[in-house]
Amino acid sequence: MRGRRPAEVPMMSPNGSIPPIHVPPGYVSQVTDRNGSGPCQLYCETKCESVVILTLQVSNVQSRSALVSWTSVSVSGSSGRVPSCSYELQLKDKGRDGKYKVVYSGEELQYTLTDLRPATDYHVRVSTVCNSMKGPSSDARAFTTHSAPPDTPLPPRLSHRTKSSLTLQWKGKKNSIFREYYVGHQRHCKVMGLCPAVGYTFRVAALNDIGTSGFSTEVVFNTTGSLPQTSLPPRLAQAGPSWVTLEWTRPNSCSNEEVVTYTLEMQDETKVLNSALLPPSHIPLILCALVIMLITCSGEWRSAPSSLLVCKTTPDRPGPPVNPAVNAVTYHSFCVTWGRKVNRYLIHLCLCSESQWVTLYRGPERKHLCEDLKPATSYSLRLSCVNVGGQSLCSDDLTVRTHIPPPGRCQPPSTVGNVKHKEMTLQWDGPLCGEESENVEFSLEMCAMEEGSEPTEVYCGSKTECTVGNLLPGTTYRFQVRAANSAGYGPYSESVEISTAAGPPGQCSPPAINVRSHTCADVTWEVMSSGIDISEYRLDWGRDLDSLELVYSGMETCFQISNLEASADYCCRLQAVNQAGAGPYSDLVMYRTPAAAPDVVSGFCCVDHPLNPTDNEPFSHSTCLALTWDEPHCNGAEITSYCISIGDRIFTTRNETCHIIRDLLPDSEYSLQIRAENEMGPGPFSQILTVRTRPLPPSPPRLECAAVGPQSLKLRWGFSSRSQLTDDTTYTLQMENRNQRFVVVYRGSSHTFKLQRLSESSQYRFRIQAVSEAGEGPFSETYTFSTTKSLPQTLKAPRVVQLEGNACEVTWESIPPMRGDRISYVLQVLGGRDSDYKQVYKGDETSFQLSGLQWNTDYRVRVFACRRCVDTLQELCGSFSPSAHFNLRRSDATLAVEADITRVPMGKTLTDEQFAGLIVFGVASLSVLMAFLLQLLI
Repeated sequence: MRGRRPAEVPMMSPNGSIPPIHVPPGYVSQVTDRNGSGPCQLYCETKCESVVILTLQVSNVQSRSALVSWTSVSVSGSSGRVPSCSYELQLKDKGRDGKYKVVYSGEELQYTLTDLRPATDYHVRVSTVCNSMKGPSSDARAFTTHSAPPDTPLPPRLSHRTKSSLTLQWKGKKNSIFREYYVGHQRHCKVMGLCPAVGYTFRVAALNDIGTSGFSTEVVFNTTGSLPQTSLPPRLAQAGPSWVTLEWTRPNSCSNEEVVTYTLEMQDETKVLNSALLPPSHIPLILCALVIMLITCSGEWRSAPSSLLVCKTTPDRPGPPVNPAVNAVTYHSFCVTWGRKVNRYLIHLCLCSESQWVTLYRGPERKHLCEDLKPATSYSLRLSCVNVGGQSLCSDDLTVRTHIPPPGRCQPPSTVGNVKHKEMTLQWDGPLCGEESENVEFSLEMCAMEEGSEPTEVYCGSKTECTVGNLLPGTTYRFQVRAANSAGYGPYSESVEISTAAGPPGQCSPPAINVRSHTCADVTWEVMSSGIDISEYRLDWGRDLDSLELVYSGMETCFQISNLEASADYCCRLQAVNQAGAGPYSDLVMYRTPAAAPDVVSGFCCVDHPLNPTDNEPFSHSTCLALTWDEPHCNGAEITSYCISIGDRIFTTRNETCHIIRDLLPDSEYSLQIRAENEMGPGPFSQILTVRTRPLPPSPPRLECAAVGPQSLKLRWGFSSRSQLTDDTTYTLQMENRNQRFVVVYRGSSHTFKLQRLSESSQYRFRIQAVSEAGEGPFSETYTFSTTKSLPQTLKAPRVVQLEGNACEVTWESIPPMRGDRISYVLQVLGGRDSDYKQVYKGDETSFQLSGLQWNTDYRVRVFACRRCVDTLQELCGSFSPSAHFNLRRSDATLAVEADITRVPMGKTLTDEQFAGLIVFGVASLSVLMAFLLQLLI
């Protein structure tokens, strides 16, 4: 078994499915997939007949991770993963010892590999463990992880140092504020321009095309040299109220390239000042006395503090007053207050009209009352403080405005124009002009002269004129006005009394309506007795409120209205007028006219076709009239019927607008009238309508069959009486179809028609109708005609084959049965001295053998078919086929066998043995003849 090669087992069947594979227990074989891409691992346990196939796949490869998944297929037993199996995933690093290590063991079908090395080749494989027995591993899958930024390198190493330089492997940074010093492929560099006896901090990072690694841990290296000298004390250059200017000297021991920082320390521990500036420093302070010392720093080394410098700030001027405010504002004064208590304060007020600052107060108090000011005037004020240090800046400007006093008394109101009966226009003069007259509003009050009446405000606004409405005619009213501003109302003006003019009449009583007929009504009304002179009455009439029109104007108290519609709604109203104008309308009075008989019928006419035909009663234009009309106005009562007068006869119809009058005389003239009726009575007759009935249409002609065939019928027709024939008469021929419905097959003026493509031996039903100017005549009775049976078709010329001896065989084509009728054939021969064809065969066969024929004699044969009709026992024969000509020729080879051939009875066929013997005999005879002829030629 060790030298035996694994068996190749196809993985899939030709249709793509995985067939069951039965392998002896414990046997491991190679399984080749159908595409030939390589073996899939297959094994079977000794205790389980299931065969497990593993397929491995690596995806989502990153720089330090990859996803490995595999599929498990059971090809014997159940499909899917075997429940009792687990999987063992093994990984191998190609660059190391080359041994697989188990990285996962479990039942999952995928596993994510982590902690991989970037840009490294790996191999992975999986195997199945079932019932504590491990199967062979799958084919190994190779993959390479992606590249990644470099790992964090080790910190740089110091290889050499001097007073001003450090030689390192990588990069150098300073004072934890790192700056990039070197980038390149070298692993060492020299940092120049450093200060002596100073510590420097370094860190290094690696980079490639993918990215940059993290920085290494920080290391500190010191340059050689001695400590800086003790700093000289700073010098006071200049002092102010809140600042001092200091200066100091750079130590001589430091080179020009060396960066030196300085630390200023004050005795107040909460205030420490740092500066790296070489020129003197301007430092703002708020202390009056300072104790300052200087410390020089270079790298990690600090000099000893300098000696102390004691300096003083100068006094400062005060700041502006805070929180200035204004209160207690009146017409002529206001009070100013402020904060901060110092020696003296100055208050400046500026009048808006003069734009000049005037000092109103100087002293230690924190408030001042400004008096003798103008009312309604804006002022600006500002404050400043003064002490030994000087005068402060002024505060922001504060604006204040004195109040406006209430307005004075207005002039009493007076009328403008004519006073009307319901309104008047008043005007008045306001208080004296001035500052206090701005933004003034006026209030006009009105009071009736009746005792106990309260005044009412009828206007409030800034105008000095208004119109007062909704007053009573001929009434006296009392008016007074006052002004108001932001300070309040002023006093009332003197009151005045004004009377309205006399007004128009009041509202009339509703008029009364008396019915005279459905087209006429009398309207009456009462005379107004209010003592006011009435100049006229106005009556409006209409169908509704929007259509009211003036129909009467005058002093009468009645009016007759005519030309009204029956059963229609109307309305009216009344108005009285005098010299002052028109009074209000009376209440609206509704009125409906009574119903009446219908109006006259219009649109009365005769139509060609009835609008509501009935199937049970045929319509004829010769004896019937179809009438129609328009429905008239019913005048308030529904129309119940119509009455039609035709000569002495009266026809009463329902409330339809059409009717058919029957049983009239053909070709006769009639005069007709119509009227409508309702419950109120009959309406008037319409105008006379004169109509004439048409002549009688022609009778149907007699239908005959002129010629009949198997697929055709020729029909003809004509009148028995020539008086009914006219030149314009046309005919309609109809035939009954399979659905037993008559359809038109011909329409025209001809008297014959031939129908083609009919079925043989079939019955057809026909009817005919004559049409003339008088109309369509009635249809004739139904005629039945039948087609004949078809004759058999003419056969083609028969075929003749000469047989041995003086016999031949005649064959012809066959015809299938015709509609169930059998077909027989008749064969005739013409030959020799005969002048006529003789019948030699009649039957159902399509071949016949002729015998006893004469040699070298012309013969002709022809055939025709006969149809045996089963239903009529009739035999229908077709025409003769074309004749076939033939001549029997005697050959020398047939002379010897002529006697034997003639003994074969006609009508009998040779057996196979006889036919074979004849062929052998014929070939032998032909050979003898050929040999004889050759001998003669030689």
